[in-house]
Amino acid sequence: MVEKDEAQEPENALERLPPLLATTLSGADAQSKLEARARRDAQMRGVASIEAMRAAIKDASRHLPALAAIPRLGKLDAAAFRRKAAEGLPFLIPGLAARWPLAALTPETLRERFPALPVRARVGDYVNTAFAPDRAMQDMSMRDYLDLAASGAEELPPYLGNLELRELNRYCHWPAYFDKPGPPRFWLGPAGTVTPLHADYDDNIFVQIWGSKRIFLAPPHHDVFLYPKEANALLFGSPFDPEAPDYERFPLARQAALLELTVQAGDLLYVPAGWYHQVRSLTFSLSSNRWSRTRPMLLDTAQRGGGTPPYASR
Repeated sequence: MVEKDEAQEPENALERLPPLLATTLSGADAQSKLEARARRDAQMRGVASIEAMRAAIKDASRHLPALAAIPRLGKLDAAAFRRKAAEGLPFLIPGLAARWPLAALTPETLRERFPALPVRARVGDYVNTAFAPDRAMQDMSMRDYLDLAASGAEELPPYLGNLELRELNRYCHWPAYFDKPGPPRFWLGPAGTVTPLHADYDDNIFVQIWGSKRIFLAPPHHDVFLYPKEANALLFGSPFDPEAPDYERFPLARQAALLELTVQAGDLLYVPAGWYHQVRSLTFSLSSNRWSRTRPMLLDTAQRGGGTPPYASR
């Protein structure tokens, strides 16, 4: 347990945030940067290329059984989790994080213990610019963010998304499900905050800590119906909104197999690599997730089946 005094942040803590990009790269420079990142990402995951890995994920997903609903499972140890995750389908473990110390805290606790914690808020129209390099962000303290969120001054509630907050992670007890997990990322905001439809090409464990969220999911090979656009080699965004479907603009989306579920406080959701998902807060909400930094489990299963798949490093 972390003592209150240890968790306090100095008043100049905003200096810890990395600088915001002042300009957006374009043309050859931007493409070169994306290609260099893709090579680093492939090396980290032990694959020949991220492009080949994506293609293998989509090919494997064509052979998965259709889901009528997201399965709800009992608590799993690491070996059982990996066996289940290797099937390539999402599943929910209700209540896994219900006893995490972070689950017992409140927004007021954050205000009291971490008033000067540096955060970066998504502001303005962060939905329609979700995958743009120049999405509007604003640096502030945790106290100022909570004040802004409570004011209701913004049409779209400001959102703390995808932040590595080590101070909060001290109150989490992550299961050892991934061999090489990335750092925990935190998501905090009132009802109405949203992350639009997108796919990450890494396995993902998502934990709902406070409140509830509505999540839509679609399998990787249904990207052909979702009009995706590449943000980087591991992230593709879709302009289709399953909560307000516009089939005149996106007629192919009628064919996408979209699943809907609500995650409650304490739930853990496994999102396999390449699955499209959209997330909306139904209440004031705190969530955290971790992405695996190894080859997706579905592809490890395929590799064990024989032969050398095109995504394997050589």
